[in-house]
Amino acid sequence: MILSIESSCDDSSIAITRISDKKLMFHKKISQELEHSQYGGVVPELAARLHVEALPRILEEAKEYFCNLKAVAVTNEPGLSVTLVEGITMGKAIAIALDIPLMAINHLKGHIYSLFVEKDVKFPLGALLVSGGHTQVLSVKGYKDIKVLASTLDDSFGESYDKVAKMMDLGYPGGPIVEKMAREGDENRFKFTVPLKHSSRLAFSCSGLKNQVRLKILSLKDITEQDKKDISASFQKIITEHILQKTRKLFKKHKFKYFAIVGGASSNLYLRQKVQDLCDEYETKLLLSDMEYCLDNAAMIGRASIEGYHIKDFVKIGAVPMNPRASIN
Repeated sequence: MILSIESSCDDSSIAITRISDKKLMFHKKISQELEHSQYGGVVPELAARLHVEALPRILEEAKEYFCNLKAVAVTNEPGLSVTLVEGITMGKAIAIALDIPLMAINHLKGHIYSLFVEKDVKFPLGALLVSGGHTQVLSVKGYKDIKVLASTLDDSFGESYDKVAKMMDLGYPGGPIVEKMAREGDENRFKFTVPLKHSSRLAFSCSGLKNQVRLKILSLKDITEQDKKDISASFQKIITEHILQKTRKLFKKHKFKYFAIVGGASSNLYLRQKVQDLCDEYETKLLLSDMEYCLDNAAMIGRASIEGYHIKDFVKIGAVPMNPRASIN
């Protein structure tokens, strides 16, 4: 079995995955949303302290599997440096104590493998990765063969939702709140413009749309609850249209048999339906993670680590590479 650790941001998670059949033997996650909500976003130093408390508690529950461990896998990039180091330190300690190899897993690669928790992989595939820090379309042919086809020039899809929520004092985490508000709003009331609509560039950009929303909120002197719902719906419509316009261009260039949505924001049902419509148009099979594996978790890190274990993709315990701003490459 492989023990995997995830601590890239504000979720403390540990999983145990059986190598032979990919079965998830143990999985637990402790979220820090409540502690960070009063600040309107993640406070890195607070997140690190909470990992110090939560990770050992979860590990204690998984100790019955220690005698069957063949390796330890830990998220090493990208993420918050002060939280990544907590998981890496624990991973090193376990690897040394049990004299087993250590694997360093890219967090974004973990999101790709969230599609295949307790399942066999289906490669090659195209993937839209949408999270609080990234917006990318990827070509995935294997564990070591992942190529970025398009990426954001500035803000990410998930971050934009959170910022729009903050502008309207909706609370944290903002993404799910904006999505919920949008269901009761008029998506055609506010005429926001689609970013890069007339550009042939295969890239995403959300900062301009975010500013459009900010200016509209400022123009409404006494913003009502219905105004907030309509802004949420109008924003969601346009940012999704932007994602689809650029992704459609990639569909025309690449023949995807499988296409997936992964990352924390992949739980957005509006986005899922619109991408499903696009896939239907191109006769492409849409792959989706189970909702419980969309957000950061150790199960996806464990699933990715099985592929790494088979090719002995181990790292030296004394020198685990850590790049908080790493891409998927």
